[in-house]
Amino acid sequence: MGLLSGKTALITGAARGIGKAIALKFASEGANIAFTDLVIDENGKATEAELLALGVKAKGYASNAAMFGETEELVKKVHEDFGSIDILVNNAGITKDGLMMRMTETQWDAVIAVNLKSAFNFIHACTPIMVRQKSGSIINMASVVGVHGNAGQSNYAASKAGLIALAKSIGQEVGSRGIRANAIAPGFIDTAMTQALPDNIRAEWIKKIPLRRGGTVEDIANVATFLASDMSSYVTGQVIQVDGGMNM
Repeated sequence: MGLLSGKTALITGAARGIGKAIALKFASEGANIAFTDLVIDENGKATEAELLALGVKAKGYASNAAMFGETEELVKKVHEDFGSIDILVNNAGITKDGLMMRMTETQWDAVIAVNLKSAFNFIHACTPIMVRQKSGSIINMASVVGVHGNAGQSNYAASKAGLIALAKSIGQEVGSRGIRANAIAPGFIDTAMTQALPDNIRAEWIKKIPLRRGGTVEDIANVATFLASDMSSYVTGQVIQVDGGMNM
């Protein structure tokens, strides 16, 4: 029996990267997995196949997480297909970096819509289900820049800070119904995006990290599994920074 046996997890933006790692870890602990991405392309189909190979029920859904009505319909479909939604991971996210003086309204709106409004959309749709179940774990994927800010990323930092405040507020609203809400704030994680950075930039980042390495997607997935499971049954409204000590 895994830590998440019998539970269904809905994970947004999980065809690749951190979201995929969380989906695979959850499935290895026995959870059935519904995951979304803007389109279910070869990556999405491959992720679905990897999840199914772990012996759980799994399905990928094409969805624009930033669209309220589309999200409401998607959550209904997931609930029909799986019978419950016990864990929600708001992982969908994008970056459109730039200094404030040069940032366009389009850059700002796009990041806020995908990173923050999508979490509102999914929490709004999933909490009635969790209230009826009298249990649930909501996990918002924030960032250390949502805690400390970062020059050139005001839109991204604002969206991630919003996810932290959203988790704390929702935790207060639905805690009496047996639902928990927390946030994970990753630091410098080795993904395709960070691996593409020049070596000198990567080296500068590593110098700032007491553990002297970048994090892995599995590091994030392990913390998400703790928050999704009954091991964290008395943990809500918290922000766990997974950053190797970069921001102590």
